[in-house]
Amino acid sequence: MAVYRTPDERFRDLPDYPFQPHYVEIEGMRVHYVDEGQGPPVLMLHGEPTWSYLYRKMIPPIARRYRAVAPDYVGFGRSDKWTEVEKYTFDAHYGVVEGFIEALDLQDITVVVQDWGGPLGLRLATQHPERMARLVILNTGLFTGGVVMPDGMLAWREYAMQTPDLPVGLIVKQALYNRDLATEDVVCAYDAPFPDPESKAGARAFPAIIPTSAEAPGAREMMQTLEALARWDKPALVMFSDQDPIFSVEAGRRFQQLIPGAQFKVIEGAGHFLQEEKGEVIAAEMLSFMAAK
Repeated sequence: MAVYRTPDERFRDLPDYPFQPHYVEIEGMRVHYVDEGQGPPVLMLHGEPTWSYLYRKMIPPIARRYRAVAPDYVGFGRSDKWTEVEKYTFDAHYGVVEGFIEALDLQDITVVVQDWGGPLGLRLATQHPERMARLVILNTGLFTGGVVMPDGMLAWREYAMQTPDLPVGLIVKQALYNRDLATEDVVCAYDAPFPDPESKAGARAFPAIIPTSAEAPGAREMMQTLEALARWDKPALVMFSDQDPIFSVEAGRRFQQLIPGAQFKVIEGAGHFLQEEKGEVIAAEMLSFMAAK
């Protein structure tokens, strides 16, 4: 299996991303993560096609009180990348995320999830509740194959599957509500891990592994995760933005209704990647929630 490693010089002088790289080997792949601060860990799991850069506005305030940990999945960021789309499966991604918390022996975790971080991180939390302290759920969903996907997600899935050279930075910009925030430097930072089509196999693969039937890979695990969340007995905070065409505020409300005792906040004036637009606001809400729970 061919493995691609993005050259280090691609990550020099990225705006607002001064963090030192850390690496751990998992299943033969070098996995990168940000690790700032001390105390109980706050594990921030990104989505598609982003990487730990998405959390750069949240990491400093969180690291002043806790240990802020933000990994890059295999295929993203500074982590190694398989070059074959077929290698990227739900089980492969989940195995790396699970191996990551075990390799670092993370305990008392506050897990923060968004986009594909939801299926991976909520599965992780419900499979390892003994390691978890609380959940923070941002714009995401759990697809069991039993409901029709939103039109926007279907269109994105089709586009990603048919576009070998995905314009990653532009995709992130187009998903924002206030696109002026995505300056040329920021767009380039999201593009940094992906200098050529060979490096983008993971970004292309994620939309295609969304379960579209109850028999599809990952669907059974997502149903089990939903059932486990209905029995969740630890604190949970759900925050969805009001300008996301894929995951609506109503979708966030369904998480609140599912998880016993979950709190709910609407993040106003943000699109799909709400960490990019309202990272400081989200971090402040999180810290208030964590102080009370």
